[in-house]
Amino acid sequence: MSEYRKARRNIEVSPGESVRIIRELQGMSQNELSKVSGIPQSTISGIERDRINLGVERAKQLGRALKCHPAALVFPGWDVENESAA
Repeated sequence: MSEYRKARRNIEVSPGESVRIIRELQGMSQNELSKVSGIPQSTISGIERDRINLGVERAKQLGRALKCHPAALVFPGWDVENESAA
């Protein structure tokens, strides 16, 4: 039996990139996401290009539309193991 080692993170993902990745994995266009979330397509485009701040309320709307937890969008690279106890 061989030993497995933990995968290394190769890239950092921004909140906007996480929205785009999850949207594309679900086969949705920006227009479709706009219709489902109620957020204008131009705003979604700005979020995905990191020109518009995602924000908590938009993260909730997009999380519902993409059927994922808003934290997955806001904190895509958060590593709980590297957090120190407060």
